Amino acid sequence: MPLLENGRIVADDWVHVPDDAPCPTDRAVIVSFARVEEALARPGAAPVGVRLNPDTDVVTLNTVLPRLGLVNVDFPGFRDGRAFTQARALREHLHFTKEIRATGHALPDQYEFMLRCGITTVEIAENADPSVWEKAHTRFTVAYQPSVLNEKSQGFGLRRFLDA
Repeated sequence: MPLLENGRIVADDWVHVPDDAPCPTDRAVIVSFARVEEALARPGAAPVGVRLNPDTDVVTLNTVLPRLGLVNVDFPGFRDGRAFTQARALREHLHFTKEIRATGHALPDQYEFMLRCGITTVEIAENADPSVWEKAHTRFTVAYQPSVLNEKSQGFGLRRFLDA
């Protein structure tokens, strides 16, 4: 699947490894939470990422988080926003500074909010038009929601007009 970073398609150096497949030792791998210890114990220095289910509490990663190069959060459906919460918790509470990748049913309209929650890359569908995602990256210039990024929300000043 195409990988989006900062509104542009980039090369993906990671490979998703299913639970029933052997874990390659010479490639950066993304494995399920159940296989993360096994992947970290592989010989060699290839990076390891973990794929989280939406119901996984990110605090369970606390012991392995410093050794991970990526955390994959999943959007199983349009109305399920738990991945936003997971990404934000990884950044704000666990101080994870590496890649957070979104997979699943994410929409271009959600892209800027993903970035504000700490998600750095998004796997988009093979048949998706990358230009729609690129436009979504520049469409919104003012945000109401707080961000884990080092930027200030500008929309809070609108409250005084709404309360009048």
